[in-house]
Amino acid sequence: MKILLIGAGAVGIGLAASVASQGAEVSIYARSKTAKKIRENGIKRTGLFTHYEIKDIPVYENYEEIPENHFDYIFIASKTTANGEIAENLNNHSSIVKETAKIIIFQNGFGNDEAYIKYFPKGQVYCARVITGFTRPERHISEVTVYTEPILLGSLQNEDTTDLQEIADLITASGIECKVTDEIDKYLWAKMLYNCTLNPLGAILDVTYGQLTENPYTVEIMNNVLDEVFEVIKASPYETLWDSAEEYRDLFYSKLVPDTYNHYSSTHHDLQNNIRTEIDSLNGKVIRLGEVNNVDVKTNRFIYNLIKAIESTF
Repeated sequence: MKILLIGAGAVGIGLAASVASQGAEVSIYARSKTAKKIRENGIKRTGLFTHYEIKDIPVYENYEEIPENHFDYIFIASKTTANGEIAENLNNHSSIVKETAKIIIFQNGFGNDEAYIKYFPKGQVYCARVITGFTRPERHISEVTVYTEPILLGSLQNEDTTDLQEIADLITASGIECKVTDEIDKYLWAKMLYNCTLNPLGAILDVTYGQLTENPYTVEIMNNVLDEVFEVIKASPYETLWDSAEEYRDLFYSKLVPDTYNHYSSTHHDLQNNIRTEIDSLNGKVIRLGEVNNVDVKTNRFIYNLIKAIESTF
């Protein structure tokens, strides 16, 4: 099996090492500094579960260098801010994506497949729910730091997911459980509820997830965010795993946040390093769906505007 990874961050390197450890032929598209490190050292997966080191990984820095009609799967693990550019580049070099290839998007947020189905058939584009925690201590190393539930693969376009099982089997064999689901939308919205509530607010206030739950003012803000997201889901053609915000809040405060009490969000990391965040795929998506469905999402909009105001200073 031949796989091209685009997005050689913590998640991408972790996934690449996982499938390569089980015999997949993995190539990586990366920027120059990361590409240099991978050429020199290969890639590693450390932390929880089995450790792997894979040498001699083909690395490309330009789309013109990537072999044509070669790959069975393309993994997208970049930040969501790059989706438009990546989708356009793949379209401009469409021979990279052979007719039978599958594009799987391993990202935060909801609706990230939209950038790709502008150019490619819906049956080629799939999404993943990843709540495993990965960090990147060095450019070629991914450390698995948190594991709570399996990685899930599926389609937001009601397409057949049978072929995804071979990818799920490879990732599972590497030590990180992975499953295929026909309800990926429910699980992506479950992650949206978590991320939209915690990521930007923790980043703005420079605190961990757990600290947010210890302040009555931030608890009120988070409850308002959750209420608004549930209203958007109800007004949209989507579903999640809980019937009400109250039902979700019980799990959120009793288990989900305590399990990740000391965690700082990726949004926090981005702001600390003057990097554009993925806010448009998180609270920004809630805002857009609120506008379409006439749902008032003023708390999400306020948090979104604060993140955008910080980004504007970079």
